[in-house]
Amino acid sequence: MNTAILAQKIKKVIAGPKKITKLIEKLADQIIKKQPLLEKVVLIGIQTGGAPLANRLKKFIFEKTGVDLPVGYLDITLYRDDWTRITNYPEVKRTEIPFSIEDKIVVLVDDVIYTGRTVRAAMDALIDIGRPKKIELAVLVDRGGRDFPIEPTYKVFTVKNIGFNEYVSVYFSETHGKDQIVLEVYE
Repeated sequence: MNTAILAQKIKKVIAGPKKITKLIEKLADQIIKKQPLLEKVVLIGIQTGGAPLANRLKKFIFEKTGVDLPVGYLDITLYRDDWTRITNYPEVKRTEIPFSIEDKIVVLVDDVIYTGRTVRAAMDALIDIGRPKKIELAVLVDRGGRDFPIEPTYKVFTVKNIGFNEYVSVYFSETHGKDQIVLEVYE
């Protein structure tokens, strides 16, 4: 579906800045609890929504443990299975992973998981970069509706019963000027 020609409307604000901060802190706590050796963990945010989320997770984890996790950013545009359907000229963002992922526990970070296609593309891109010991997934919002058998290792918010023309969007102040999770509808 080409949503560029459809009207996008906010149907409902699900979470504002305070709730988002609490959710991100809870996500950081889940990672800390499951990872006894944080020194082997790296965070890689999937562009665009995963990048600011990865930075915020890094901050919370450092404040709670004193461990300064490396953070990288991964663009998966050319690894998507639908990019030729979306546009003839994809907007490719930067992949910045200034450290080795060899034998590391890579926590892929994204704002929302839906079909699993983005995560599949991210794993393909990561394998082209190196061979991590393990890949895990941290998401702020799980909206269900998978096309692939991919589930997050860490998640803090689930939205259920979403219509075919409804979408969950996460806006961060770093990229959109405000923090909010919204349910949007395309008409």
